[in-house]
Amino acid sequence: MNAETVARHLVMAGRLLDEDPETAYQHAAAAAKRAGRVGAVREAAGLTAYRSGRYAQALSELRAARRITGDHSALPVMADCERGLGRPERALEVAASPEVQNLDAAARVEMLIVASGARRDLGQLDAAVLALQGPALRPNLRKPWSARLFYAYADALEAADRVDEATTWFGHAAEADTEQETDADVRLAELAGVRFLDGDDDEDPAHDNSDPSQPGDQTSG
Repeated sequence: MNAETVARHLVMAGRLLDEDPETAYQHAAAAAKRAGRVGAVREAAGLTAYRSGRYAQALSELRAARRITGDHSALPVMADCERGLGRPERALEVAASPEVQNLDAAARVEMLIVASGARRDLGQLDAAVLALQGPALRPNLRKPWSARLFYAYADALEAADRVDEATTWFGHAAEADTEQETDADVRLAELAGVRFLDGDDDEDPAHDNSDPSQPGDQTSG
């Protein structure tokens, strides 16, 4: 009976993660209370805590999951939690850990995005651009993570006042973003001088949660 209850909580956490991270966290936390020695349960609790902005709790749960399973796939999320806690230097330490080299391609790209964001947190704008450069940064590449990488690179270029290059890469991101993960098309139009308005003129739709350089917007794990 306990296993069935845990399973139901995990199913609900998975269903609600995108639309209602807070309720998803409550379900995952309830599962963790019942099955705290199961790595997958602790990982679910960590990921939902992360998505709901509970960065310290997320780190604790993900570290526990890692100890139980030996799986390092959540390292990009853990590094981003360090950023969310205002510790970009520690995020960079996680990004430099040797286990990162054993992650799959998608997770390694997410770690590059986190590392770039940490450099920006430290005011190192040129280093933030360099952090994203590598073999995965090819305009004609079409992988599930390409749009997010191109977007992060464009955003870092714009922050470094390299607007022409940023415009080019927002264009690449928009072309690669078939799943509408980012607002690359909006950013591209704004750089071209188009202003978007909604019901509140004070809101800037170009800087919402679609920016993968911001803590709390990674998808790995």
